[in-house]
Amino acid sequence: MASTVTSKSSRPGYGQLLRTRGAWTFLLPGFAARQPFAMLTISLVLLVQHTTGSYGAAGAVAAVTGVSMALFAPYGGRLADRYGQRAVLLPGVLVHSLSGVSLTVLALTDAPLWALIAAAVPTGASVPQIGPMVRARWGVKLRGTPLMATAAAFESVTDELTFVLGPLLATALCTAVAPAAGLLTEAALTLAGGLLFAAQKRTQPSVADATHARVKHTSALRVRGVRVLVVTFLGIGSVFGGMQVSLAAFTESIGKPGLTGVLYGVFAVGNMLSGAVCGAVAWKTAPQRRLVIGYTALALTASGLWLAHSALVLAGLGLLVGMCIAPTLIIGYTLVEDLVPAEARTEAFTWLTGAVALGQAAAVTVAGQLEDRLWDGAGFLVPMTGTVLALATLVALRSWLATGPRERTAARGVGHRAPVAVD
Repeated sequence: MASTVTSKSSRPGYGQLLRTRGAWTFLLPGFAARQPFAMLTISLVLLVQHTTGSYGAAGAVAAVTGVSMALFAPYGGRLADRYGQRAVLLPGVLVHSLSGVSLTVLALTDAPLWALIAAAVPTGASVPQIGPMVRARWGVKLRGTPLMATAAAFESVTDELTFVLGPLLATALCTAVAPAAGLLTEAALTLAGGLLFAAQKRTQPSVADATHARVKHTSALRVRGVRVLVVTFLGIGSVFGGMQVSLAAFTESIGKPGLTGVLYGVFAVGNMLSGAVCGAVAWKTAPQRRLVIGYTALALTASGLWLAHSALVLAGLGLLVGMCIAPTLIIGYTLVEDLVPAEARTEAFTWLTGAVALGQAAAVTVAGQLEDRLWDGAGFLVPMTGTVLALATLVALRSWLATGPRERTAARGVGHRAPVAVD
């Protein structure tokens, strides 16, 4: 597979990847369009907590947003596979921006919790899935080449860079400008970035070729390996959600709310740095084994978060946790390339990003309740529980991730796999 190379070979570097013809036409607008994704949850938590005084209420609204995204994202991915990314993006970014503004107005006018939750549904359901769409565009250009694994690593690094900048920007806007500034900026960036990305029609995957007439569409979730990866990514989501709420509660308890973005940024920096290293190494170990080893390290480090009682210790632990996440994400997305046929790949990517959002939503809800009802920092129990349960599932079902040689047929230069491991 693309991520496994022999000792005599080496993985192509990021420089070679970025010299791919036409790559920058979708990378730059794609980066701008995916930035708001990292701002949404923390902006919601800070805004709703400010207007209601409750982390439980803030967690509930953010959770509804995450659940809505998790439920609707795979269908958006399926529609993008069938009708084109542009056809999904244009209405999506408009709905998301309007919904985000409506939710802001409701929060600032002290609307009841049920109204905030109702507005959170379309806000989450319409989150544009830019990351999966960029990965699908890489697949069109690089399918069957060693650069595909490098692209998976590069995308993980890009994701983590947004999670460095996004929370910092959102926290700064909400604390230094106005509580609503983070969510309003998120809505504006989604609209501008999404429209620019949708305008790049030349690089989007083709949906009009004969393959779609010949091949019956199979849902990516029927691939049992994808189901294992979904559970794995749910655990990662529990880390993101649990840390966002718990870090906000912790910094408020020590009288330094501005540290929230800094601490979350340290966590994301660890994620980004390990992703960059992981993508530059030519691994000899099977990806399934690396996934289990990496996830074990993630569960162990996440289990120590709730013991931290100072910002410095918490920053150190957060850095370690972040360093364990990126390799897992990279391996998961790379495995999709070998597990899922091309005509369902965007959907598969959205199932994984949706799983992260769902895990984050559940974690935000539970962590918010724990912070309200127990001690400051009790929400850190959520990442520990989520990763341990996901690790147990991964170890038990790791054989479902096995991949083998697949027959390929050519369709306008893009390889399509015939057999798929489903049950």
